[in-house]
Amino acid sequence: MPPPVPTRGPTGRPPRTSRTQIMDAARRLIDRDGWQMLTVRRLAAEIGVAPTTLYHHVRDKEDLLRQLLNDYADQIPRARLPRDPHERIITASTVMHDSLAARPWITEVLTADDLVGTSSLWMVEAIVAGAIDSGCTPEQAVVLYRSVWYYTVGEILVRATAAHRRAESSRPVYRDAVLLGLDKSELPHLAALADRWPSLTARDTYQHGLHAIVDGLLPSTVTPS
Repeated sequence: MPPPVPTRGPTGRPPRTSRTQIMDAARRLIDRDGWQMLTVRRLAAEIGVAPTTLYHHVRDKEDLLRQLLNDYADQIPRARLPRDPHERIITASTVMHDSLAARPWITEVLTADDLVGTSSLWMVEAIVAGAIDSGCTPEQAVVLYRSVWYYTVGEILVRATAAHRRAESSRPVYRDAVLLGLDKSELPHLAALADRWPSLTARDTYQHGLHAIVDGLLPSTVTPS
């Protein structure tokens, strides 16, 4: 009886990895482990391919993050911007805030590496143009944009960090515990607000602060509508 002929596995090139697969896997890794842990090697293991396979699509981690930012920015609908320059600034800033608040890790990437997604620059353009159309010099327009940006980033990161800590622990937040133990003779106003502090600071005050910043930095001769 002749010996059995050994079976051979499939031959030819291995299945190609698409850009969509790479982006989806990268987002899964970030959601699970955080963007700091994202590497090309870990991403390859998540997909089940060799790292060299991914280098046909991404050069390195920085390029991967930039592609992720642009991919997300491409999905953000362009808002219909008002004619009034003041309202144009408010609208573009609100879109920027809401889109970043939905993915706080993107805010962390932007503040850590300054990787600007080109697909989202229309928001920056709208804010700067609105400021110039309101009477600001180009230099003043950049100051206004940066002030809005710092405020937006801070608001998102503080809220995201607080929510993450609360989700991880059932213990009272350290800040709240400290407030409840304040000496009324030394810090009377904070002591009086201690019971209400958590609910007051949990309020969404982004729009109030945004209007205050924009109104304060636009020329005083311009009356916002």
